Amino acid sequence: MANIGQMTTATNNQVILRNYVSGFPKESDLYIAPTTVDLRVPPGSMAVLVKNLYLSCDPFSRIRMEKPDPSSPASVALAYSIGKPITGYGVAKTIDSGHPNYKNGDLLWGRVGWEEYSVITPTPSSHFKIHHTDVPLSFYTGLLGIPGLTAYVGFYEICSPKKGETVFVSAASGAVGQLVGQFAKMAGCYVVGSASSKEKVDLLKTKFGYDDAFNYKEEHDLSAALKRCFPEGIDIYFENVGGKMLDAVLENMRTHGRIAACGMISQYNLKEPEGVHNLATIVYKRIKVQGFAAVEFFDKYSKFLDFVLPYVREGKIKYVEDIAQGLENGPSALIGLFHGKNVGKQLVEVARE
Repeated sequence: MANIGQMTTATNNQVILRNYVSGFPKESDLYIAPTTVDLRVPPGSMAVLVKNLYLSCDPFSRIRMEKPDPSSPASVALAYSIGKPITGYGVAKTIDSGHPNYKNGDLLWGRVGWEEYSVITPTPSSHFKIHHTDVPLSFYTGLLGIPGLTAYVGFYEICSPKKGETVFVSAASGAVGQLVGQFAKMAGCYVVGSASSKEKVDLLKTKFGYDDAFNYKEEHDLSAALKRCFPEGIDIYFENVGGKMLDAVLENMRTHGRIAACGMISQYNLKEPEGVHNLATIVYKRIKVQGFAAVEFFDKYSKFLDFVLPYVREGKIKYVEDIAQGLENGPSALIGLFHGKNVGKQLVEVARE
């Protein structure tokens, strides 16, 4: 830390986008650069200076690494700027504040830069004060943050599960999938998940309570694998993958089935998206398919916390995190998502409180 006149500053390392990405991103597409940050916000401003503690690694970041294209459906995800720090969701501690709702020492989660310190202007739809600190703060990047809300809204609000129904979850050991499986069991459903390794499949069955699971990389025929697991068909599909998996699921859905789609990670790195050939089953079987984003359901967040926190405190909901230590390991952690390297929710610990 250095004094420049009356201004106190600190070094602020940042993760910068080097160039726009086509195909699979590489660690070299990101780099760490030092800058400085003023440790006091301007007098009279509504700004808040926070020290970032944890950063969430989210597959959605890949879409934001592409060159802006207003004609693309993905343009709703505002592209990152070359030479600027990338942004995402994180957990942070207030260092200095001009905002009436935040005082020094307050903890929050929401949108921040991938850097050691961020200057933010909190809004009710982008930042949330953390009131419950008897659970790990890192959970607010996953279980108690966007992934948790995604699992809750997608399963309960969109899919409206009924006891005894069958549920399939793709990318089932990830930040969202591990929760959907547990919610399904709590609702009295039969649930099967797919994952990319034996380790993850074992985790689904031994830790998260999935009734069955399979490694999709070892299945030559995904439709046959689903038929094996769901001889009577699938009532609910929680979609995280897209492509060939979605095609196989459509073939195995039951009449009046429901599909909640929050991501399609198999498609993010393709120059040309894969086609889906079984779309006619949506008509024949009257299947409901709904895409959604958790940010549209922030009005449900308090209801979600009231629902999930007692289970977390009692140890009735399990959550696995894959924590990379230090901002310098942020790029490799983020890129690793697209190669299935993470086990559970991937995040970066920037600093301890």
